[in-house]
Amino acid sequence: MSVRQPQRERPAPEAEVQLCVWSGPALTRYGFGVGHPFGNERLEVFWDGLRAAGLEARVRVCEPVQADDALLGRFHDGGYVGRVKALSRVGSGFLDYGDTPAYPGVYEAAATVAGSVVAAAGDLLEGRCRRAFVPVAGLHHARRDRAGGFCVFNDCALAIATLLEVHGLRRVAYVDIDAHHGDGVYYGFEDDPRVIIADFHEDGRYLYPGTGFAHERGSGAAVGTKLNIPLPPGAGDELFLARWAEVEALLARYPPEFILFQCGADSLGGDPLTHLDLTVAAHTHAARRLCAIADAHCGGRVLALGGGGYDHANMARAWTAVVSALLEPPVA
Repeated sequence: MSVRQPQRERPAPEAEVQLCVWSGPALTRYGFGVGHPFGNERLEVFWDGLRAAGLEARVRVCEPVQADDALLGRFHDGGYVGRVKALSRVGSGFLDYGDTPAYPGVYEAAATVAGSVVAAAGDLLEGRCRRAFVPVAGLHHARRDRAGGFCVFNDCALAIATLLEVHGLRRVAYVDIDAHHGDGVYYGFEDDPRVIIADFHEDGRYLYPGTGFAHERGSGAAVGTKLNIPLPPGAGDELFLARWAEVEALLARYPPEFILFQCGADSLGGDPLTHLDLTVAAHTHAARRLCAIADAHCGGRVLALGGGGYDHANMARAWTAVVSALLEPPVA
């Protein structure tokens, strides 16, 4: 196993680190075994890509953290959390309609993804690092009361809820370029004007979860704070880059205090579960531009989450491209 072990000491705020990465054996336990699209090798694939690019030594590795029930309750219903615990003890059954099986320890594994993402957000706010990346994360399909699409607890939504309700931020941006619509995040905050959402994904008429249409722009007081950009099957970088200007316009209209970036690799061409044809140029462009926006509006704070991706080479390329962009120095 070639997963980087965490360093026990976090950097002091006055010794700012450009990029912290959350890694360690506890995060490899989130996965559904051999033969399942979301296996347990994702973290190893990530580190292999970073080593090949010569970037491994440039990041600080941080300790995974397991969320407790109080933290999970910031987004998820208590009854659902209890059900995950029960099936985790049994070690069998399904947490949704068949995509997301239970296994022994799935509660602890999923809670560690959530806790690590929330810890990363806290370290960014405290100035312990300028950017952060959690490779095994971005579980954007989980709803308040159920799992979905390989996602048990919604770490993205838990980080957003924590930033708003615990840290008191007034506006948080969530940008998602995974091939699947981030339905758990969108519908979880559809009516909350404090959450600015821009979501690229394959058109829901062709891909799970069948949501995220262009007319879905928020509800109530939040109308106009959400942007869904469904792409047709086969869409490539040209269309992505042409539509990216809409993301920048949205974030200019609603400047964020914090940016979460779900950078799923399943939007790259050749993924076995999806039908888009992006290259790493799309991931690089999105990461660089979000960093520039963060430098202008929120102290550089960008938290990137690995998201989906079911081709190992694509995962390594996409996530390495994102890390490379996150490591670039701020533009003066």
